[in-house]
Amino acid sequence: MRQTVKIWVLIAAMVMGGALPPQVMGDNEVTMQWCAQAKSKKKSKKNKKKKKGTASSLVSVPTISKTTAATKGTTAVAQQNTNALLAVNIPKGVSNQVLNYQTIRVNFNPSLRIPNCVAYELTATMVDMADAPGHENRKSYNYARDGKVKGCPENWEYRGSGYSRGHMAPAMDMRWDKTAMTQCFYMTNMCPQDTKLNNDHWRVLEEKVHHWAKRDKRILVFTGPIMGKNPKMIGKDKQNIAVPDAFFKVLYAPGQNRAIAFIYDNKPCPGNISKYAVTVAEVERRTGLTFSSAIPKRQCNLADWE
Repeated sequence: MRQTVKIWVLIAAMVMGGALPPQVMGDNEVTMQWCAQAKSKKKSKKNKKKKKGTASSLVSVPTISKTTAATKGTTAVAQQNTNALLAVNIPKGVSNQVLNYQTIRVNFNPSLRIPNCVAYELTATMVDMADAPGHENRKSYNYARDGKVKGCPENWEYRGSGYSRGHMAPAMDMRWDKTAMTQCFYMTNMCPQDTKLNNDHWRVLEEKVHHWAKRDKRILVFTGPIMGKNPKMIGKDKQNIAVPDAFFKVLYAPGQNRAIAFIYDNKPCPGNISKYAVTVAEVERRTGLTFSSAIPKRQCNLADWE
């Protein structure tokens, strides 16, 4: 009878997961075995919890800059230039090197020493951060050669040419991050651009894009030169940096499935922005570039954007 009670007490303790003191069992050897089992079981549970916690700590999260982390109320911004929609087909025979910077994707032409096209994704979060107090100041950044890219001009090669170093991806859209700002000042992102155009109506267009990205939550931006048959060349020592005849900007809002493009001659371009609105198909015709088939090619309704 006594042995039966011991067994039932042992079973009850096992179900409850607790260890029995030696005086309950009255058997030192059994008690020691039970304590060893209970200790092993407790250790096993602890290891499981520890393992589970370790797994969660290994979850990959986007790396963001100090600027991003310090911006209260915003979400992390992952690398944007990996979006497949940003891929652009370059015509055969045209010199091209794809440069994947943090935010912008540059199709650089080592022969002409200017980009064929620069593409990036601009989100409402990025715009909010770019416009927030404490954003990066463009005066803190200098034009620089990307030493890893063959044919990339030096800053000084534009001096005395009469042309500005025209950003294809503007600093206005990159102020949210130090690296994005640094890389948008690489000369791989520049084209010789008429100074008045750069400071006036082209800047107005860039401001519109900045606003539209915030409103539409997300847009894709493609910018680049339109070349003539015999382009003018500039360069401090060697005349080997091509001057575009005009510039294009293609915009696509995926959430709204809305697209539009603009073409400005490389000279002062007065008048309303509507004067320069064209279809994406027209940009493809003028440049030979091919944009993603997901982008509507025949839309040109500025009223849908304003």
